Amino acid sequence: MSNRPTLLLVDGSSYLYRAYHAMGQNLTAPDGAPTGALYGVLNMLRRLRSEYPHDYCAVVFDAKGKNFRHQMFEEYKATRPPMPDDLRPQAEALPDLVRLTGWPVLVIGQVEADDVIGTLAKQGAEHGLRVIVSTGDKDMAQLVDERVTLVNTMSGETLDIEGVKAKFGVRPDQIRDYLALIGDKVDNVPGVEKCGPKTAVKWLEAYGSLQGVMEHAPEIKGKVGENLQAALPQLPLSYDLVTIKTDVDLHTELSDGIESLRRTAPKWAQLAVDFKRWGFRTWLKEAESNMNTGSTDDLFGSDSIGEQAALNAEIPSENELKKPPPLKNWIIKPLPPKLSLPPCWTN
Repeated sequence: MSNRPTLLLVDGSSYLYRAYHAMGQNLTAPDGAPTGALYGVLNMLRRLRSEYPHDYCAVVFDAKGKNFRHQMFEEYKATRPPMPDDLRPQAEALPDLVRLTGWPVLVIGQVEADDVIGTLAKQGAEHGLRVIVSTGDKDMAQLVDERVTLVNTMSGETLDIEGVKAKFGVRPDQIRDYLALIGDKVDNVPGVEKCGPKTAVKWLEAYGSLQGVMEHAPEIKGKVGENLQAALPQLPLSYDLVTIKTDVDLHTELSDGIESLRRTAPKWAQLAVDFKRWGFRTWLKEAESNMNTGSTDDLFGSDSIGEQAALNAEIPSENELKKPPPLKNWIIKPLPPKLSLPPCWTN
């Protein structure tokens, strides 16, 4: 597996909220604007890069506004509180800031970040890549297979097929069935009332899938059986709501095919402007130094990182992580017939 090219996909929206809740109000810009989430995400990305060397990568953020799931179910995510006021300006600035550091960034309307990640993960795996998805979202467990692994940098958790079974009690291909049965309060996806994880696992062990559970609903007795019967009309919708799309059209965004997912050199001049604005003083010094010397060295390739460093106004300079040499046997254009790129990776 280690000899295969690696595609690293990052759930940027998940990173944003995790950094926000971890950092709180500890960092502010010269004008008083909160910056903890911005600093935290850049720190997390830097550590991720050093721990998981890769050939291709993307950080994916949710687009503003509603998506196709709201058309399916008007109350989708209706119970979520609005984004905190102090997070909003950081959320708006983050995608461009991440892009300037050299990460490819994707923000696609009408779908969620999960769907874009699901599309790239599936197609990457189908075309021989090792795929690593960095997220804290349990829904992503449905993407796991022999070539797709989830990592959670906050908890240190890694989920392969056996890891998913150990954590949830079901196989990755049963995660959608599992989520439809228990529902999702965060996203306001209805499930079977009083059906918790243990009951869902029990039913799926007995009947294999959501369809099997529905077909055997008359055999399930007691109050939970009555609740299952009552939920039958809505369960297919719940299943569709928790299903991550794997067929998002990315022709426009990936105009150069998979080469669009190569890391680029940091844009030091613009980073210097933004670091000054946000009050990232040590990073500003590094950016100005690299800008003046014309260096293409990557501040965000450092292998020394800790989110707690963001609590300080200054952080020590860190050794830069050397970029791994390109894989000699991986040829993007042209590809042999068996490795022809999927539609979203071709012009």
